Amino acid sequence: MRIGTRKSTMALAQTAEIARRLSAAAPDINVEIVTFETVGDTDQTGKLLMHGGKGGAFVAEIRTAILAGQLHAAMHSLKDMPGNEDTPGLVIGATLERDPPTDALVLRPGLSLDDFRRSRGSGFRIGTNAVRRAAYARRLYPECGVIHYRGAADTRVRKLDNREMQRLPGGGEVGPADALIMARSGLERVGLGSRIAYEFSPREMLPAVGQGIVAVECAAQDWPTRRILALIDDPTAHLSCDAEREVLWVLNGHCNSPIAGYSTVRGAEMTLTASVLDETGFIEATRSGPANRPRELGRAVGLELLGKGAAAIIARTRPQP
Repeated sequence: MRIGTRKSTMALAQTAEIARRLSAAAPDINVEIVTFETVGDTDQTGKLLMHGGKGGAFVAEIRTAILAGQLHAAMHSLKDMPGNEDTPGLVIGATLERDPPTDALVLRPGLSLDDFRRSRGSGFRIGTNAVRRAAYARRLYPECGVIHYRGAADTRVRKLDNREMQRLPGGGEVGPADALIMARSGLERVGLGSRIAYEFSPREMLPAVGQGIVAVECAAQDWPTRRILALIDDPTAHLSCDAEREVLWVLNGHCNSPIAGYSTVRGAEMTLTASVLDETGFIEATRSGPANRPRELGRAVGLELLGKGAAAIIARTRPQP
């Protein structure tokens, strides 16, 4: 089985775990990892919007290889997979159990959390490329400057430690950053969990849709591959995947939309919270329902957000022609 993945340290670690689980579940299968250097990996300065958002930057080339029959499957971080567009011929064949979905604060050497708290971030610059994290950071730390900051997880921490400037799209620089907001799971996957100075609760900073879930995508009609991938599928994570991504579909969010969504399953019940926010508005909705009907729950939450005015916030963040 040929599995495609990006060349980043985190992606390779995630794909190696998939290969390990497949080999354990189906010992007769030979797993080959095929690496891709996507446009989102080669351009470490530009905004993802320039490349068609996360879908164009991180998954488009690998998806094309699946559809061309060059790969059996591909590993994606679920949060990098566009949820507001259909990809005919492809399906998520497996999701691994969810890693911690929360976001974390990473501080530059010499800066303590007490320093940060005492000043409430006044004068400090927080680096992030995620519009959702930037929007939450401005709500939590209005005295802070939030700056555009890109790169693989280990690259971002290295730039933070070395006080490097971040090149901006179209020229110029910004920085250096005093702190970063990153996914806890991503930091842990690249061996940098010890750098977490503070972990935000979902109430403080609602995670991105699908954050912490590793997805394996394959051709919808490739039933032999789908049967194999089903051996490593985590049903609870897959339910969350379906519910949270349905919110993106209903909202028709684009890559620059600050949309968050996080679900939990307890027994036969699922609870889903989603939000849409920018500098001028914040809308949130929470609902519970049968865990075995995740898309219905996601649709209900998405429609409630639209009823509260989410479309106007999304429109304000949509790039203008």
